[in-house]
Amino acid sequence: MNPGPNPDDLLVLLAVGRTGRFNTAADDLGLNHTTISRRIAGLEKSLGGRVLVRASGGWELTDLGRQALMAAERIEAAVNDLALDPNGQHLLDGVVRVSATDGFSAYIAAPAGATVRKRHPRVSVEIVVATRKASQIRSGLDIEVVVGKPHVHRAEAIHLADYALGLYASREYLCQHTVPASPADLADHSLVYFIDSMLQVDELDLARKLTVSMREAVTSTNVFVHIEATRAGAGIGLLPCFMADRHEDLVRVLPADIEVRLAYWLVARPESLRRREVAAVVSAIRETVDLKRIQLLGHNPGTEAEDTQFQNGGGSSP
Repeated sequence: MNPGPNPDDLLVLLAVGRTGRFNTAADDLGLNHTTISRRIAGLEKSLGGRVLVRASGGWELTDLGRQALMAAERIEAAVNDLALDPNGQHLLDGVVRVSATDGFSAYIAAPAGATVRKRHPRVSVEIVVATRKASQIRSGLDIEVVVGKPHVHRAEAIHLADYALGLYASREYLCQHTVPASPADLADHSLVYFIDSMLQVDELDLARKLTVSMREAVTSTNVFVHIEATRAGAGIGLLPCFMADRHEDLVRVLPADIEVRLAYWLVARPESLRRREVAAVVSAIRETVDLKRIQLLGHNPGTEAEDTQFQNGGGSSP
């Protein structure tokens, strides 16, 4: 008679299913790669079929594997129900890995991670900075935040917020150059933005089409480089408003004519979202986004009034 799957093997599958990698699961469980492989092989023997298949960049669950993972989640939940703090609340523990763009990582994910730490001191938040499309295989990641609506399978996509990009220049730059009065005047200026040949996000590439007449000045894969190059007078930067508006030496250029609206989306596997730690991080991210929604859209009345006054005063030609 088949005794059924070993509960320990199911918990190993749970770790592999969440990360997509044997090595990462081994680190999380304090085991070695060989032990992980042996546990998975034992589980497949007891269930009479494959629970994992090799995919590009990691491992994916089979239909049988997803059924087994749900059983493993019930085991984990039963164990976690025994871990309560003095107030009778569940103690959350573990590592949550988040991938996001550089601006979102710094101004949304990092404060959200701090919020999680205050509420759940045993939860660690790892933030990986990347500007790319949503992965089809979320190996080693619990949460991805991407720009533009993602097209993914076996994952949930949640719209977080829209954000605006606008053209900005330093006050010194505008004093030394003719202030653009219309989009046609942009041809006389250089653009600070992403490296076109290395851009992986279609929506960010579309934003460049609004400034097609501009020559490239300083370009980079990192938006913080865009900010600093613009502040240093390299040219006019196409920048996220919620980042540029933090700097008093930057002035919004042609706000009524040039504005790009993009969207942040959160992507995660359903099995990841069912983890209490991951749910806590997602909740904190959404709370932080809600607090910063006005800034994300570039609605800063004080800055807008000051920039309009500066531009009405004009700049001087060199």
